[in-house]
Amino acid sequence: MRAGIQVPNFTWPNGTAHLGEDFASIAKNAESAGFYSFWVMDHFFQIRNVGNPDLDMLEGYSALSFAAGVTKTIKLGTMVTGVTYRFPGILVKTVTTLDVLSGGRAYMGIGAAWNEEEHKGLGVPFPPLKERFEMMEETLQIAHAMWQDSGKLQEAKPFTGKHFQLEKTLNVPQTLQKPHPPILIGGSGEQKTLRMVAQYGDGCNLFARAGESELSHKLEILQEHCAKLNRPYADIEKTALEHTLVSKDGKPDTESPQQVIDKFGALAQLGFDTCIVSLRNVYEPDAFAVWADEIIPAITKITPAGR
Repeated sequence: MRAGIQVPNFTWPNGTAHLGEDFASIAKNAESAGFYSFWVMDHFFQIRNVGNPDLDMLEGYSALSFAAGVTKTIKLGTMVTGVTYRFPGILVKTVTTLDVLSGGRAYMGIGAAWNEEEHKGLGVPFPPLKERFEMMEETLQIAHAMWQDSGKLQEAKPFTGKHFQLEKTLNVPQTLQKPHPPILIGGSGEQKTLRMVAQYGDGCNLFARAGESELSHKLEILQEHCAKLNRPYADIEKTALEHTLVSKDGKPDTESPQQVIDKFGALAQLGFDTCIVSLRNVYEPDAFAVWADEIIPAITKITPAGR
């Protein structure tokens, strides 16, 4: 099983003047500790589950590009980009650029968007949910079209959808990952989101806090969609998002290394391939030591069910 790390909060003790060096250290420490992937939220304002809207929030792809420059192997993605944030062709071009310049390490994380406050705040249209799902499906279709592009102008095909129209789905250079960077779709909606995962995606992301019964049910629904679409269920990377604070001895308000290892094991038994964690003490210099020494060596020995 693999471990990823998400950084959702950028308000740290050293302040904005040192945010760049702190963020660089976090990315490098995560890679050195053995984390497989590195994720940032793609939001304009801080979200309510983390803090007030006026707390620090970095633009997602600029942050990932910065992280790419100080790392060599760790995968990089947004958890996740709202479909409303960027025109689809520009989003695909952005992910492609990250993939090329990072040496083939990009994910494309995408979801239907939900934070109306930040949209209104910065003047970004926020259509009804039904339209956002339609936009997401068209965006996924455009991504596949652009990543199948031959690179020859005369062969670039148009795309005509209800919400988006492209005269030329031209994308040069193409991604280093083939056939394209993995597409991770966030959300747990059974009729639309999980169906799109099966039809267009390479990974899903669910909240670990939903509990084993609910997570098992969602994976069963995903498996049913895969069967209907003749998509091998094993091709989908199943990821779960978890929050934790670990201490060597499991002191109050923290988890011990073994408790975290057991959580990974329980998720693996359900069929999850990756657990992506948010560490509340991520900015502390020694936050990654217990992960490097105990947790990651143990979880890499765990084989997810169905693998």
